[in-house]
Amino acid sequence: MFKVLVADPLAEQGIEILKNEQEISVDVKIKMSPKDLISCIAEYDVLLVRSETKVTEEIITAGKKLKIIGRAGVGLDNVNLNFATKHGIIVMNTPDGNTISAAEHTLSMLLALSRNIPQADASLRAKQWNRKQFTGVELYGKILGIIGMGRIGREVAKRALGFKMRIVAYDPFLSPEEAHKLEVELVDDMSELLRKSDYLTFHTPLTSETKHLIGENEIAMMKKNMRIINCARGGIVDESALEKALKTGKIAGAALDVFEKEPPFESALLDLPNVIVTPHLGASTEEAQINVSIAIAHQVIDALKNKVVRNAANVPAVEPETLKKIQPYLTLCEKLGGLISQLIEGHLLQIEVEYSGQITDYNLSPMTVSLIKGLLEPISSEVINYVNAPIFAKERGIKLIESKSTDTKDFVNLITVRAKTDKMEKQISGSIFGKMNLRIVNIDGYEMDVELFPHILVLSNIDKPGVVGNVGSMLGQCNINIAGLQMGRKVEGGNAITVLTIDTAVTSEIIDKLKKLENIIDVKYIKL
Repeated sequence: MFKVLVADPLAEQGIEILKNEQEISVDVKIKMSPKDLISCIAEYDVLLVRSETKVTEEIITAGKKLKIIGRAGVGLDNVNLNFATKHGIIVMNTPDGNTISAAEHTLSMLLALSRNIPQADASLRAKQWNRKQFTGVELYGKILGIIGMGRIGREVAKRALGFKMRIVAYDPFLSPEEAHKLEVELVDDMSELLRKSDYLTFHTPLTSETKHLIGENEIAMMKKNMRIINCARGGIVDESALEKALKTGKIAGAALDVFEKEPPFESALLDLPNVIVTPHLGASTEEAQINVSIAIAHQVIDALKNKVVRNAANVPAVEPETLKKIQPYLTLCEKLGGLISQLIEGHLLQIEVEYSGQITDYNLSPMTVSLIKGLLEPISSEVINYVNAPIFAKERGIKLIESKSTDTKDFVNLITVRAKTDKMEKQISGSIFGKMNLRIVNIDGYEMDVELFPHILVLSNIDKPGVVGNVGSMLGQCNINIAGLQMGRKVEGGNAITVLTIDTAVTSEIIDKLKKLENIIDVKYIKL
């Protein structure tokens, strides 16, 4: 008998599906304290949550029988995914259940903001008749800027087109051909979108790269009277910069469903008359609640009874024995995808992956899926997992080529990834030394031996004396410790690549300082 604990409110339809299974028993215990959850989780095989319960290291450690953590919804911000993976626990979500609800809420906020509906409602309820005070603006003919054209972004675009709005989109992984099909104008540079748009909406995850994606500098680029809608994640917009712009009139209004700190009772934004707010309601429709509840129930049953795993964020669909053998290469592929994703510029058109050596004896599809997952994760507006990664790549019009080769270039196994965008081509190769020592062995024809660290700096530079010293001094001044350094060159005094593994993240300000150093051509910070 498998035991399932439902720790957050879940629609009854999904709970009934689980209860109808003879081999599954269900307990519903909502609003437990972390201490209470830790004290009881040891007896359960499955933990089901929404967004309220934080599945921490302590809870995962206490869940000695846990096989599955199911999130009835899209985001996995409240689940410690890496820690669960290390403990062999499947983490799954329901990525499709609330797409329509989130898109419709975005449009609702956009309309309410344009016509001052909440403010007018409050005024009339106060027995006031101030029609001129709440004069609004039309959507017709206005430009809507969308950052992130995943499933929600696309649904928002479809609906906005119905209002005869013009759509300008920024998504590095959306091909021009696919943008044309969607009837949106694709821009290469986010600053171009900011300058053109009358409205701005986000459909991208909160990562280190997207945190405060919109700050004072970005707001300065915008048209006067821009209107901002954020129903994605709190923190994408710098709330202090937004507050300032709303007070000065640079930004005409903002509609916010998410906040950096929730609940946002201490936020000054709540006191501004040109801000409308909702308490994180993007997925809060009856239909969405039912959809995600039913979806997670079926996924849990399939995983427990039939050994079929769907929408898992951390497990590919591979037989357990095979998975054990290829796991290091799945990890390598995912990291190579993340690396090349952050090195390229422009709209991605094609990815080619070439496998060489003994690994060609295995089914290579899971490795390719891992590569795509790593490729899309840094920039996607969706939660990318082993199931949906190929679908998202196809939706973005990315051509995928997979090949095998007997030429391993002196490596027992070698994986080479080539990316083609509308601006450039990039190639990287990786291998594994020993059992689990993941290495980059080539970047754009420059041979090297770099351990795949969480934080990496890749510098394009002129091969001249003093480059490494200047870079080291600059990083030292910024209190950034260098763990390792590799240089690759083809001819003395020509172009070279310098790769540094570092212990901590670097800010955009540090990157700018490095770019200004003598003989430095470009600098990329990679987070894996």
